[in-house]
Amino acid sequence: MSSETMKQIEFLARALKAPRIRDSAGRLADQARAAGWSHEDYLAAVLDREVSARDASGGRIRIRSAGFPSRKTLEDFVFDHQPALKRDQILHLAGGTFLEHARNIVLLGPPGTGKTHLAIGLGVKAAEAGHRVLFATAIDWVARLQAAHQQGRLAQELVRLRRYGLIIVDEVGYIPFEQDAANLFFQLVSSRYEHASLILTSNLPFARWGDVFGDQVVAAAMIDRIVHHADVISLRGSSFRLKDTGITTLPSARPENTAE
Repeated sequence: MSSETMKQIEFLARALKAPRIRDSAGRLADQARAAGWSHEDYLAAVLDREVSARDASGGRIRIRSAGFPSRKTLEDFVFDHQPALKRDQILHLAGGTFLEHARNIVLLGPPGTGKTHLAIGLGVKAAEAGHRVLFATAIDWVARLQAAHQQGRLAQELVRLRRYGLIIVDEVGYIPFEQDAANLFFQLVSSRYEHASLILTSNLPFARWGDVFGDQVVAAAMIDRIVHHADVISLRGSSFRLKDTGITTLPSARPENTAE
């Protein structure tokens, strides 16, 4: 490839804000000539490198913007600690079809059984696939909605959040909500119903959510919307974090911590 042609490619790549085209065009030119590629094959290869690089870069940006407390992947999850957990089900969910149908995922179980790890891992997969994701604890989500309500922009905030393909709500049930907070949380759930996906984690079965939200009617209406289109996954057993401590049970790790 002549120096004049390379200069023109560099100029056009800058104009397109696609510097990787400049880099890959030169590298692939020799390979294309040696292998007898057609012009179309060469162009497709150059553009494929650019698109792949942009997808990878975009995924990293979406993961950083999601607010994950730490980077956890499904590949790192210790399925042996949850032998009853269906690995195939988790891998199917990682494919992201639940996002296309605005379905939810609910992860229930005692502390330390991997709920947050799975939620983050699924969130990372969604971000890598091009979906916008936001992660926060239930308490933090309520604080965010309360701030919007106090500023008179709750409706706008709910609309804005619906632009995110996936919202993850961690630790539902660890701290009870006051009535106003419960109503705000219900509005978040209701605004996403059949529009966009939620992943929720909780250490409590649905039967005890009324205690968390301080209103059995609100809790029932919320659960109804969440589980109508949802995969509910129950995790059991002792805390993975305590596996080497000799401690086998925690106060909340009782058999009743299931979906029932």
